[in-house]
Amino acid sequence: MDEESADALAVLAATSMVSVGVDTADYRELRLLVAPDASPPEDPAQAERWWLEVLRGELKRDPGLAAHLRSFLGVAPAPPVAGAVRNSLAGGTAHGPVVQAGTIGTLTLHAPSPSAALPDPGGWPTVGQLEPVAFGVRPAHRVRKHPLLPRYVLRDRDGDLGLALAQARSSGGLVLVLGEPFAGKSRAALAALGRGPAGLRVFAPAGGTDLRGLPALLQGRPERHVLWLDDLDEHLGEGGLEPRLLAQLTALRVVVLATMREDAYDACRAEPRGRALDLAHVIELARQWSPAERERLAREAGRKADPRLVGAASASGPEGVAAYLALSPLLWDEWWRARRADRHPRGHALVRAALDLARCGLTGPLPTDLLLKVHEGYADVTGREREPAEDALAWAARPRHGLLPLLTRGTGDTWRAAPLLVEAAARHEELPDVPGPVWGCALETARTDTTHDYAEVAARARTAFQRAADTGDTAALHNLGVLAESLDEGEEAERWFRRAAEAGEPRSAGRLGRMLAERGAGKEAEPFLEAAAEAGDTGAATLLGKLLRERAERWLSSATNGGSGEAAHLLGDLQLGSGALDDAFDSYLQAVDAGYAPVAASMARVNQLWNDNESAVVWLRRAADTGDVWAASELAGYEHKEDHTERNRVESVHMALDDVLYGAERGRALDATNLGVLLERRARPDEARPWYLKGYEQGDAYGAFRLAELHKKDGDEAEARSWYRKAAAMGHPGARRALGESDA
Repeated sequence: MDEESADALAVLAATSMVSVGVDTADYRELRLLVAPDASPPEDPAQAERWWLEVLRGELKRDPGLAAHLRSFLGVAPAPPVAGAVRNSLAGGTAHGPVVQAGTIGTLTLHAPSPSAALPDPGGWPTVGQLEPVAFGVRPAHRVRKHPLLPRYVLRDRDGDLGLALAQARSSGGLVLVLGEPFAGKSRAALAALGRGPAGLRVFAPAGGTDLRGLPALLQGRPERHVLWLDDLDEHLGEGGLEPRLLAQLTALRVVVLATMREDAYDACRAEPRGRALDLAHVIELARQWSPAERERLAREAGRKADPRLVGAASASGPEGVAAYLALSPLLWDEWWRARRADRHPRGHALVRAALDLARCGLTGPLPTDLLLKVHEGYADVTGREREPAEDALAWAARPRHGLLPLLTRGTGDTWRAAPLLVEAAARHEELPDVPGPVWGCALETARTDTTHDYAEVAARARTAFQRAADTGDTAALHNLGVLAESLDEGEEAERWFRRAAEAGEPRSAGRLGRMLAERGAGKEAEPFLEAAAEAGDTGAATLLGKLLRERAERWLSSATNGGSGEAAHLLGDLQLGSGALDDAFDSYLQAVDAGYAPVAASMARVNQLWNDNESAVVWLRRAADTGDVWAASELAGYEHKEDHTERNRVESVHMALDDVLYGAERGRALDATNLGVLLERRARPDEARPWYLKGYEQGDAYGAFRLAELHKKDGDEAEARSWYRKAAAMGHPGARRALGESDA
């Protein structure tokens, strides 16, 4: 056996001596043969080196030991060769089958499959050239002016990992970083590798790559090499890493650095393909970060001002910082793409509602009803009707990658957005600003629910509204006014409402009009209230009407005092509408004093309210004769009513006669004519004629009309027409109609 073959056999045997343990019969027999009086170190790495030195020495001293080693390893000896044939390779390294024979008959060679081809180690990148993301590290969110990955924060196990790698660089071997998914295994392993010599060349094969050609490929090369096996379970088994291959690589002082999930590790340990794990130097890495690690994170976040580290320091929970950084872009991407109608639009909108409310400052649990109310307002999300709310919530609450949901259920029927989404929202430009109505819901919720900090929500809202107002958003100007008003900042509120109203915001016009009216500036308030009323604000319209009525009463009173019968009539109608019956009658009486005949219907209403039916009928007759439909209808009703008792009728007639006689004798033209109507109703037409004439002479057109009616009853058409013409000339509408009928 040549020296090279003996050395390779010794390496295999030394590795196996450590792996099989002390309880096998083969081990005890070989130990008695090779080193009966010595004890190997307990540490596996030291024991392996000890056995290697012992076996190398014994093979040199006694070549016959090779047979015992082959038996121990289960390696068959080389078959005998006929004739003395000695072949050698020159000018390169064999990468395929090599045939050594004296005589060759028929020979068929099959070329190795392409998957077995391994790249030239001279082209492998060095440790200093490694890009962690390309070698299995999950990327974090992209942030402008920051590298793809945030700065690495030292973990508690980094010291142990560094020592294990240093030992492997010295004598080769497998270093395995073990932990739960998203514990940061790949990042920690590559960071530790990067803290060592930068010139080592690194090979990172794809899962399932046939690695058996590596020892021959690396044999005789002066460079040192690292085999990077991320997710080691994909590289175990036939053609992958197994004890014999690991022994060969260890003999070449190759550093085998690997990562593995705990569940995969447990599964492989129970299978034959996991024997190489017995030879690994295992470094366990916890997913949840210790207080010391979080303290280092906080210092690093403050020093570098990387928002991803800042967010991780404040928002990451039991899932750990590495999971927070790695899962954040994954969860964000899934949630953002779910807004499409063919995915989960309602689920997206519900998460967005929780996210926006958290951005407003409602960071605690939120009732489902609030989320349902807010999520309906996102006009840019379509297709919600295709997804029931229950299904949407179930989708949002499902943990992603076994760790984090988009929505976390609180106590009772409450929810909150995942903290990593809330933190990430500040970095994503595609996420729209929180809409104004959502701010309104947040402010109202914080105002009524003391578990929230209203001052904090209000401060955030002010900043958001101010930013929007600076872009010309009139709704934001209005919102600033509402916010200031809620904080009892009256002058500030009025200032924002005025700016918004002048910019055409009707809601602000209504608010400003009310504020002005409340402090007595009614005239200034009117144009703002009118603008709001025209936009459909019924409250503003009502207030405007009240203000205008007050102004109308003031000016109508002034005109009434100046002798305007029309003003007195209108003033009385306003007073009657507000229930001031006595004031209304006084105003109507002033209209009568001024000879304003259109007051008749209003006077009839007052007398009806006082149950003075005789006077009411007189006024109704006057109004009906002008064409007043309401008066005619009321008059017809009176004519069909049963008569009052004689006593009541007589008293009513005398009261009416006394009233109109009093007015007629004092020069009231309308009362003079009305007295004639009362007498005519009592079948005393001859007594009525002089009062009709007096009323006409005093300017009451109705006196002429009633005289025309009497002549018409007497059959004197010519005289009747004459009086109709006199009445029509004074503007009586009934006389004009009568003349039209006569002329026809």
